[in-house]
Amino acid sequence: MQAIVNVSENWGIGRDNRLLFPLKADLRRFKELTMGHAVVMGRKTLESLPGKKGLPGRRNLVLTRDPDFAAPDVEVVHTPLQAVFATGTEDFCIGGESVYRLFLPACDRVFVTKVLAAAEADAFFPNLDEDPAWQIESRSEVMEENGVRFQFVDYVRTDIE
Repeated sequence: MQAIVNVSENWGIGRDNRLLFPLKADLRRFKELTMGHAVVMGRKTLESLPGKKGLPGRRNLVLTRDPDFAAPDVEVVHTPLQAVFATGTEDFCIGGESVYRLFLPACDRVFVTKVLAAAEADAFFPNLDEDPAWQIESRSEVMEENGVRFQFVDYVRTDIE
């Protein structure tokens, strides 16, 4: 499994169920990488998407404890194990915080859009720069969009045998 995330300098990912830095370049990259794959997300992440429904062109799995939850264009799973068995190694965890923390140990790659700015956040991604199990595989040049500086940083797990 892989993860894809947009983070601030302090690894914040959101506030009030919204992205801290919605960037067109990041959304384009997200779409290019995830199109045709399964994406695993939590209920709150689904509710933050346009129309509160699954993303087109992808198999959408929503992890929730609510046995009665249903939404358009998604498959509901109630345990991480169900989600793992329903996806493949090339599929993506797309958030939020608790879902990232559940699935990060099963990920071998994380695609990060790292915004070079601070923002007040109430949801965070684990800091991969401080985790010896992860190393940077590639880093783009610093880009800028609407005054926001960012770069794409891809991490790979180093402790996989």
